[in-house]
Amino acid sequence: MKLTKLSRSIEGKVAIITGAASGMGRSTAGLFAEQGALVAVTDINQDPLDKVVEEISEAGYPVRGWPLDVSDREAIERVVPEIAEHFGGIDIVINNAGIGAGAPVDDDDYETVWQRGQDVLITAHVRIIRAALPFLRKANGGRIVNIASTEGLGATKHASAYSAAKTGVLGLTRSLAVEFGTEDITVNCICPGPIRTGLTDGIPEEQKQEFARRRVALKRYADPEEVAHMTLSLVLPAAGYVTGVALPVDGGLTIRNA
Repeated sequence: MKLTKLSRSIEGKVAIITGAASGMGRSTAGLFAEQGALVAVTDINQDPLDKVVEEISEAGYPVRGWPLDVSDREAIERVVPEIAEHFGGIDIVINNAGIGAGAPVDDDDYETVWQRGQDVLITAHVRIIRAALPFLRKANGGRIVNIASTEGLGATKHASAYSAAKTGVLGLTRSLAVEFGTEDITVNCICPGPIRTGLTDGIPEEQKQEFARRRVALKRYADPEEVAHMTLSLVLPAAGYVTGVALPVDGGLTIRNA
């Protein structure tokens, strides 16, 4: 006899994952595919995107890739409907695409860093959501997960453009959660801490280990798949009463005082 009534399966759900050619996006795409989702992966980098598509396809799961620069409004407005047409709808949106955006505020190139950061890290989220919204409204419980950062919960020197954008993602998430509250569409965000991704590859290993010892309760950087599993938890049909949440996946970084 079954003792529960809520589903923990995303089998047959159509999921868009941006920035899926590496890191957290790649791990999320693979996990969602394994869980039975129909996965649409996008990335600005064609060759690694093709490798992700090949990897998932060879494992026997349905997937298709679309090259996409999320800072390009016209490209978003073209690609998102193409995805819906190809798979027959859209149920899940994972706004994962990101870049680094660091510079001192008095740097000569700061305005360029600022604008590029806002374009990719928050404006793109809004545009993807707006393009997907007609299809999410037709879904049986649409799900949106925005990837923010612990930089939206704190701050690091010379990262004001990045921190401002990620803080904006938290506000966007909460506001849209309220806006879509009567439409059976949930909007949540993940705030990753120190993760082994392309954005942290340039940090020497000894510096990673020292930072983790000083700042992270679990004393280590995370694997991208650990973030992917938390993202999955927010898109399950059983998670329909969770919305407007900013979930830190940070090994205890944001709760540690000393």
